[in-house]
Amino acid sequence: MGTPQAAVPSFERLIEDGHEIAAVYTQPDRPSGRGNKVTFSPVKQFALEHGIPVFQPLKIKTPEELEVFRSHEADAAVVVAYGRILPPGFLNAFHFGAVNVHFSLLPKYRGAAPVNWAIVNGESVTGVTTMQMDEGLDTGDILLQKEYAIRDSESASELMARLADAGAGLLSETLSTFDSIEPRKQDESQASLAPMLKKTDGVIDWSLPADAIERRVRGFQPFPTAFTFYSGKRLTIWSAVVEMADSSDRRPVGTLFIGEGRIMVECGGGSRLAINELQFEGKKRMPVKEFLNGSPLRDGAVLGMKTDT
Repeated sequence: MGTPQAAVPSFERLIEDGHEIAAVYTQPDRPSGRGNKVTFSPVKQFALEHGIPVFQPLKIKTPEELEVFRSHEADAAVVVAYGRILPPGFLNAFHFGAVNVHFSLLPKYRGAAPVNWAIVNGESVTGVTTMQMDEGLDTGDILLQKEYAIRDSESASELMARLADAGAGLLSETLSTFDSIEPRKQDESQASLAPMLKKTDGVIDWSLPADAIERRVRGFQPFPTAFTFYSGKRLTIWSAVVEMADSSDRRPVGTLFIGEGRIMVECGGGSRLAINELQFEGKKRMPVKEFLNGSPLRDGAVLGMKTDT
């Protein structure tokens, strides 16, 4: 049971390890992109390539769907970023229940976006957990867990790819040693949440220190990205670094410094952010030097809301 690309390595590892996949559950097909073209989830695409039956129920909390689910007569359900909370009937349908791969060191960062919030909050380490699912939000007993360092310049997309591969390995180990694992309860006093990301999370608050904004640039990829506005147009920041500020030339937060092929922005606490890669609404991503060729940005202008210039 999974939907995004992050679930594919675990799916692939199950096949490599010789497990029989009775069925695949993934989110319903939805239109996406500029043309609203209906696309398959990465998990569905992988399943079809391997001739495995795919189920995409619009609703799973019905007696009919539970009956279909039980009919697969599997030993366990393996859940990796499926995108829905499973009802009790699904959790208890099979002998070994439901085993989840979660991309954090539970009980920290329970929820939909653990990788993103770990970067945004400045964590130096994160990890992967396999868990025996229960009815709560990522509250089940921990089976196995492995820690990984977060690299200094790593985006959430890059970290997610690393953890997806690591999760596949941990899942393999979990299933092969399942009978000898002693599940352990989560320490509720250490629990934290990683809520689903909203588009508004990406709006840059230039009054924040530059290091906090830089983490948002990395942490909010691929969605919602970190963005601001210039002359009413959305300006997305894809890569940036923190710069030492010149105390003799302080400007209001959000003010642009442009010169010598560089773009810097005044941030909170007298800090500055140097932008390496950015994108104007409707245009392609560009490195800063290419972007500045014919760019409407001007030194001294202030970035901000849609009404600002």
